[in-house]
Amino acid sequence: METTAEVVSSHCLVVSENSESNPTQLSSMELEIQIFGYVFMYENFVEREISYIGSVVLCCVELAARTTEGDAGSERRVVMRHCHNEAKNSEEVDSVDHHDIPRHQIKKVICSLCDTEQDVQQYCINCGICMGKYFCAICKFFDDDISKNQYHCDECGICRTGGKDNFFHCKRCACCYSKVMEKGHRCVEGAMHHNCPVCFEYLFDTVREITVLPCGHTIHLDCVKEMEQHHRYSCPVCSKSICDMSSIWKKLDEVIASTPMPETYKSKMVWILCNDCEVKSHVQFHFVAHKCLSCDSYNTRQIQGMPPTSCSSRVTEMCSALDFGPFVAWLVCYANSKKKENTDPKK
Repeated sequence: METTAEVVSSHCLVVSENSESNPTQLSSMELEIQIFGYVFMYENFVEREISYIGSVVLCCVELAARTTEGDAGSERRVVMRHCHNEAKNSEEVDSVDHHDIPRHQIKKVICSLCDTEQDVQQYCINCGICMGKYFCAICKFFDDDISKNQYHCDECGICRTGGKDNFFHCKRCACCYSKVMEKGHRCVEGAMHHNCPVCFEYLFDTVREITVLPCGHTIHLDCVKEMEQHHRYSCPVCSKSICDMSSIWKKLDEVIASTPMPETYKSKMVWILCNDCEVKSHVQFHFVAHKCLSCDSYNTRQIQGMPPTSCSSRVTEMCSALDFGPFVAWLVCYANSKKKENTDPKK
């Protein structure tokens, strides 16, 4: 029997069988298929976990549950909500056809062991198999991996991971946070009810880990790490510093002190607005950066006196060169050369 296969998402494998009847359920603990010259092997494969849709087999590797969920918008069967959503929202699909399965509207599930359609429940009414060790009747959610300590939050209206005893629901932020942040976090109304400012994925029901910045804005943890790799240390939403920058500011103090301005600009004054404390200051103009007189931060932007500029962008460049990389190294060399000129006895 000939088979053709294509990968429709990182979780799903679609295998089309060139026969009129469906093949028997797989019982092997390993699945190996040659696809486009590559071998994909899934070890410890759960027996009889594949369900058939016409001549197509949909296999969910990562989300190993024993159910197929009925799509609330049609009569078509689908396997696993996350796989469906990822496939239907991929770049290969016309944006007009992008959609998610409305989890709360799912009315029926189909046991992939005995193919019995039934109301959403944890145990099959026909064969008695447990469809998921964790089951939420509200979210229509099944999961065999209970090590994630799933729990349902009534205020959020969805299931979350991490253990109910370890989280609290902030009514103003309208989301769950770790109890470590209960007394110290800065509230932002609807903090997670928006897209990640870096990757634009909706944060409220994301399955990726989220962190809360000191300013209160939320973002994917891996997106923050990617920002740091590109030397971006300010919030993409409000431009406030996302970490302690005091050591950076001290280095900038040294650079500015050793970089005198030309006579033309020595008396030039400008107004700046601090992105960190939001205080305006009237300071001497400098090519490198402007220091806030209130909190000593260089995360500022010029608002009056010269063509508007943002020091935060220059700070980004300088941060990328810290540890005396190219930019700061050049400034230090320039300052040293000026100092040498001023102390040269021949002049």
